[in-house]
Amino acid sequence: AATGSTALWRRLSAWLPRGRLGLAALLGRLSDRLSRGRDRRARRSSWLLLAPLLTPPVPVITVPPCSLCPEGAHRFQWIRNLVPEFGISSSHVKVLSSPTEFYELLKVQIKTAKQRVVMASLYLGTGLLEQELVDCLEETLEKSLQAKGSSNLRVSILLDYTRGSRGRKNSRTMLVPLLQRFPEQVRVSLFHTPNLRGLLRLLIPERFNETIGLQHIKVYLFDDNVILSGANLSDLYFTNRQDRYVLLQDSPEIADFFTELVDAIGDVSLQLQQDDTVQMMEGMEHPYQGDKVTYCEIANRRVMEVINSARTRQEILHAKTFHSSQEGSSLISQQGSQASESLKPEPDTWIYPLIQMKPFGIQIDEMVTETLLTEAERDARIYLTTGYFNLTQAYMDLILGTRAEYRILLASPEVNGFFGAKGVAGAIPAAYVYIERQFYSEVCYLHQQERVQLQEYSRAGWTFHAKGLWLYLAGSDLPCLTLIGSPNFGYRSIHRDLEAQVAIVTENKALQQELHREQEQLYHCSGVVSPATFEQPNRYVKLWVKLVTPLIKNFF
Repeated sequence: AATGSTALWRRLSAWLPRGRLGLAALLGRLSDRLSRGRDRRARRSSWLLLAPLLTPPVPVITVPPCSLCPEGAHRFQWIRNLVPEFGISSSHVKVLSSPTEFYELLKVQIKTAKQRVVMASLYLGTGLLEQELVDCLEETLEKSLQAKGSSNLRVSILLDYTRGSRGRKNSRTMLVPLLQRFPEQVRVSLFHTPNLRGLLRLLIPERFNETIGLQHIKVYLFDDNVILSGANLSDLYFTNRQDRYVLLQDSPEIADFFTELVDAIGDVSLQLQQDDTVQMMEGMEHPYQGDKVTYCEIANRRVMEVINSARTRQEILHAKTFHSSQEGSSLISQQGSQASESLKPEPDTWIYPLIQMKPFGIQIDEMVTETLLTEAERDARIYLTTGYFNLTQAYMDLILGTRAEYRILLASPEVNGFFGAKGVAGAIPAAYVYIERQFYSEVCYLHQQERVQLQEYSRAGWTFHAKGLWLYLAGSDLPCLTLIGSPNFGYRSIHRDLEAQVAIVTENKALQQELHREQEQLYHCSGVVSPATFEQPNRYVKLWVKLVTPLIKNFF
């Protein structure tokens, strides 16, 4: 451990300039060095047919540091150098624990929505539970029309084109009736990756074309309430597929941000029509028929406009809040009783939206996650969980080369979402076992078994899809930060798909305890990985899977 850590910091110090360096600049240099290292590794292994897809079409957009807020409120304020910071009360944050609770909340929120329903997901399933959600949307839209004659309610749904178009009965056919009945209130956008084009698009069959890139963001918001999750809109995610779910209540600024983000992606996506055809918005570059570079540049601008404008709004809000606290009662006396009513209590929880869209050259989530792993201090504990254990080389290097303790939760073969699948997909759980064993062998080789511990989730009749991170500072029994959203910390999440999660930082003990219970509940259904784990009969990996896995691991 000491050798790996020393080597890492020796490399960092070699390019660190003399004298004092601003945090934003330090993060920029760290990101550039890590990005160059990843690019070199990608070039060495990019001899496959699909290798040209790995090259980002546009450069990363960096964001200048924020200087309006005083330092020292909490140690993670550096994240606001990159994204907007939303300060809220911890009483507005609710952690859910089960798929059923998630599903029931979705229905309740849809039925009570007055102004907007925005849902971004990989796909919408075609079963009875999914139809019930669509029926709830129809009922709410109908009530809104009857109440006012012309509805103020707007419904915007963002899905992936390839996944949402699979089969004769699919996400599109589920939603077309809503478009036909409420054409002025409903918008359905289907994102198509710009990397699936030309001969590649013609040759790769259905299901396999989804490996090239997806719309993977999972955000569900209703008026000013926002649900962040890794769960899709499918019956498994409503019944026996374990995921994570956080509700942010009465948070209009956060709801506005994610509404604008979904709108921005929707604008560069194909629009579902009432006859189940699709077309682009007028004047918009086509994702696979138009010029790829032009399309990616337009998408980059649209998304970064959302991030930067929200960040500017929050900086102004922070400045006003700071001045309000300085001026105190004099400000209230100048603006009257209305000002006193609008003043909110000091926030004890901060929300940072982290966006990753490598096809568009946006790598914010990757940068923040790598920095969190890099800066984790000795005796800090990081609980990291993913339904698909396929960490990037950069993440593995940081886990093995830094000082914090890690408890990594992953799916056992039986709870992997691909377990029992037909055809080639049925071998995917074995490929994950092979990747897991390679990483565990590296941990043992470096004598890191005590510091880096793998645990496998196992629960009869369930599958496992939870993802995220909890950070416990040294000497603390409660987490002060969690990451929750769609990324799996793998190559796909970093390079291929559109991803979003939030970093939740809190000083409130009650919320910290709630996050701690969430972590304990997930890890309670797990066993520690040891050499004996891989001697079990169900861990046998066929030779062809071992040979193929290094070639295809970047696609699943």
